[in-house]
Amino acid sequence: MKSSKKFHTSNPEPASAIDRSVPDIPAAQLSDEDRYFRAHKPPQYLDEIAGLVQEFVDFHAESGKPVVLVTSGGTTVPLENNTVRFIDNFSAGTRGATSAEYFLEAGYAVVFLHREFSLLPYSRHYSHTTNCFLDYMTEIDGKIEINPDYAADMLKVLRKYNQARESRSLLLIPYTTVNQYLYTLKAVAEIMQKLEAKALFYLAAAVSDFFLPSSRMPQHKIQSRDQEGGKLVVNLEQVPKFLSRLVENWAPGAMIVSFKLETDESILLSKAKSALDKYQHQLVIGNLLQTRKREVVFVTPDGETKWVKLSAEDAAADKEIEALIIPEVVRYHQAWVRQHSS
Repeated sequence: MKSSKKFHTSNPEPASAIDRSVPDIPAAQLSDEDRYFRAHKPPQYLDEIAGLVQEFVDFHAESGKPVVLVTSGGTTVPLENNTVRFIDNFSAGTRGATSAEYFLEAGYAVVFLHREFSLLPYSRHYSHTTNCFLDYMTEIDGKIEINPDYAADMLKVLRKYNQARESRSLLLIPYTTVNQYLYTLKAVAEIMQKLEAKALFYLAAAVSDFFLPSSRMPQHKIQSRDQEGGKLVVNLEQVPKFLSRLVENWAPGAMIVSFKLETDESILLSKAKSALDKYQHQLVIGNLLQTRKREVVFVTPDGETKWVKLSAEDAAADKEIEALIIPEVVRYHQAWVRQHSS
């Protein structure tokens, strides 16, 4: 398994400090996406990440193995260039990290585009827990060993991790800000074009809906004493909806799965269908905030809806809903590949 730990996406880039020559809103005839990419600089490390992804995709394209891009975790919206304050969301990356494991078990190669320091496949079993990680260890004859209470389960996870690493089937790519996410998504998608129908996009990241344009971002920390009336007022812009560009331009031919999270059950299906109509992709997985770990609904462009739920027995046995989600997604993707290979 290749790791990108040398790319610390949470560190600010002083070299990309505010540039007053960059227009806030370019000419109106440009699309929202074009305006965004013209007005915001790519991450400094993007070319290096693109090289890693290109090598990964080429390796698996040669064997004909399907490749899925799993996006995971939340994005931050910096309020300063040398970032002290930012807007965030609650996503820990549970769905993405868990889903990545099941995709690997299903025979996919996985590009895991994740929020830096969010949950990762396999290590999530021990990082996202109420136990201290030291609880998994014990001292025997002056040496550190695995606590026998956890050894059997840890061995299962270790074997799966080693299989993913030895088969070069998992590539970890980090991001922190919404800008880093968007630029990296575009770069990875364009590289995956060569896979055509064997490319799958599983967009589980919680992407910010609003951002502060770089042209209005102060270079240094906002000083509280300078705020009139003791209030900080920030005017945010809406993040362009890039899903249509992904479908039409960045990765035409790929199957694209998005998620729709709502808190009101009465609008969930209509919102999912509206997204399919608007962006013309292949599948929306709808879920309610209150029950997202127990049930989801699959919605397709032809109006098909299918609810997938954990049974009471499954829930009692701590079965993960992703164990039901991923086989369904794989089934849809296999049908997509057959449709485009005939």
